[in-house]
Amino acid sequence: MTEFQIRAYTPDDAAWVHAAHAQHYRAVDGFDDSFGVLVESILRDFDAGHDPVCEAGWIAVDVRGAPVACIFCVKLTEETAKLRMFLVTQAARGSGLGYRMLQTCMGFARDQGYTGMTLWTHESHAAACALYRRNGWQLVHSTPVLSFGQDLVEQEWQIRF
Repeated sequence: MTEFQIRAYTPDDAAWVHAAHAQHYRAVDGFDDSFGVLVESILRDFDAGHDPVCEAGWIAVDVRGAPVACIFCVKLTEETAKLRMFLVTQAARGSGLGYRMLQTCMGFARDQGYTGMTLWTHESHAAACALYRRNGWQLVHSTPVLSFGQDLVEQEWQIRF
């Protein structure tokens, strides 16, 4: 079994996070370039002004130090954090790393005093949705959309601590 280390995100990781998201979702879901633009914008905002007291990101790396996963926790309101940019690459899927990343993010949110979290995803991300459900998240809203050049079903999930 491959060992992965989870470490804090730094701005030096931004290029990998952007490229990994754009490449993965183009290859797997057929997303157009507007998805990469969105990820780039989220990263730019995070790097420019996140509050390290209540917001954080994590990168998982393999034994060679190569990034294989990321996840972010950002402040939505005083009580609610938002999970953002959660990605586990194909090379690390099935290893339990997604669970560890999710637990790291949720634990941080609880430790910072948030009473819940929310996230936005797509119905087509079945493995991620199953992971959220197994960890106590509830689907609260679904909407069919045309987004990133694809017909999708956007979903909002929430969890209360």
